[in-house]
Amino acid sequence: MKEKEIEDELVSIRSMMERSSKFISLSGLSGILAGVYALVGAGFAYYGMYYGKPPQLNPYIYDDSNVVGYSYDESPRYHHSLIVGLLMVAGIVLIASIGTGIFFSARKAKRKGQPLWSSTSRALLFHMAMPLVTGGILILILIARGHYGIAAPISLIFYGLSLVSASSYTFSMVKYLGLCEIILGLIAACLPGFGLLFWAIGFGVLHIIYGSLMYFKYDR
Repeated sequence: MKEKEIEDELVSIRSMMERSSKFISLSGLSGILAGVYALVGAGFAYYGMYYGKPPQLNPYIYDDSNVVGYSYDESPRYHHSLIVGLLMVAGIVLIASIGTGIFFSARKAKRKGQPLWSSTSRALLFHMAMPLVTGGILILILIARGHYGIAAPISLIFYGLSLVSASSYTFSMVKYLGLCEIILGLIAACLPGFGLLFWAIGFGVLHIIYGSLMYFKYDR
């Protein structure tokens, strides 16, 4: 009987230490919804890139004066209004994901009787924000210089780095999500022209899978 009490006490101490050193109020539902937001945003982005305006007629010119035919250009046009629209879609997805994450994390923390804002959550936020802010600034610089195709791979890589950096302060599953995002971003960098597809997989599909695993393992 005494050994059982000692074992229970050790389990209680271990649980208390984990609660004090790790932020365990992350919600799987917020991950699922963030993935849904990303897929919807990717759908809007795809429509804007390929169907948002009439196809452009490109003249075939045999010499300097004679136009002998026209063809439709079905490739996306990275004009100013499109870039602004894509940035707005990304911003809306980001704001909606952050708001949903805060809401569900606060609800879970209240249910478990834990503070949402603590030294652990502040450390988590700091280590996650540094790579995210750095990557965001780099993406804006690249876009301003006309390097649009590298924006999606860079966003995946820096997001993955932020997750790996913050994983020491929360569930270990976050680290594996981050590693998957980094690998996906590197693959996307090797396959120009498929950035939106990899962005949708990384921020959409992987988030839904991660959120589902989190929900069934920790939220139920």
